[in-house]
Amino acid sequence: MNEQEKNPQAGQFQIELPADVAQGDYANFAIITHSSSDFVIDFARVLPGVPKAQVKSRVILAPEHAKRLLGALQENIVRYEQEYGAIKIPNQGPRTISPFNVSNKGEA
Repeated sequence: MNEQEKNPQAGQFQIELPADVAQGDYANFAIITHSSSDFVIDFARVLPGVPKAQVKSRVILAPEHAKRLLGALQENIVRYEQEYGAIKIPNQGPRTISPFNVSNKGEA
């Protein structure tokens, strides 16, 4: 019998979600960069008519965790689409995740 079978709590931990973090920050744009040791994901909010996007959160991951995140996102998108239908992304190239056509013009 392994340790997990002896003690079902083994390998588990609790996660605290503070109230100020629980609200979250809306982001509709992400910039991903990497080095040999880290992936950096900057989440930003792009708004129409606002020429400058503001980064709301930065997450730094080890390459192994970045790959785990990719797998978790893929798995959850499959589940989402099974329940709610295909997610459609109109008029976007394969590497663009911004919902707006970003330009230097300030249009409302």
